[in-house]
Amino acid sequence: MPTLIPATTRTMAVFEIFAREQRDLSNSDLARLLSVADSSASDLLHTLHTLGYLMRTPKTRRFYPTGRLFETARQIAKNDPLTSLAQEAVEQLSEKTNETAFFGVMERTALKVTAVQASRQPLRYIVEVGDRVSLHASSMGKSLLGLLPPKDLLATVQKINLQPLTPETIVDEKKLIAQVEQGRKRGWYEGHGEASEGVSGLAVSGWLGGLPVGISLGGPTERLKKHRDAYVEALQEVRSSLLAEG
Repeated sequence: MPTLIPATTRTMAVFEIFAREQRDLSNSDLARLLSVADSSASDLLHTLHTLGYLMRTPKTRRFYPTGRLFETARQIAKNDPLTSLAQEAVEQLSEKTNETAFFGVMERTALKVTAVQASRQPLRYIVEVGDRVSLHASSMGKSLLGLLPPKDLLATVQKINLQPLTPETIVDEKKLIAQVEQGRKRGWYEGHGEASEGVSGLAVSGWLGGLPVGISLGGPTERLKKHRDAYVEALQEVRSSLLAEG
């Protein structure tokens, strides 16, 4: 059976400490924050410094991470399977519907858009990759809330700032939970004019390697209402081909 390697755990803890402290640290600082002997901290810091992951100031002899870890992470992220799958999902969905398609993941009380495929139609709704969207004012946000167990759903909704973005934005906790439960029961979610007036969204959600993700369409309300059944079918087809259902 696999076991935890203390040296690896301690190495990762070093970078987490730098991220939390946001300052350069001495050997004794790290020893105290890691709860290890000075000699153990010295060996660990020497190793990371020799490998190029830490720099050491000549005058103060204090340590701070170099950009090597960031560059390594950037190279890994560039080939992240999630990025490829997200792009595949929005391309499939946009091809089926010719509407703007989005893929997103939950980040605390918001969702982060990780892939977008814009509609070719003159009237279209655009959100950029990297944008964060309110969970309570979007169909995808509701779909991600729908993946939560009832107890966690209530706790998360209570943390959301139910700020009105339009006159249609849901700002009542009970009404929001009721809409999420309705979407959970039928297997898809919708929002009408809640984030932008005249714009509607349809969404489904599922799991990707244990990560809660959502796929949605956005566009003019009248057009989405007219083609709702076909669009929901397209969303469910894409989910079935790429994700584990919630």
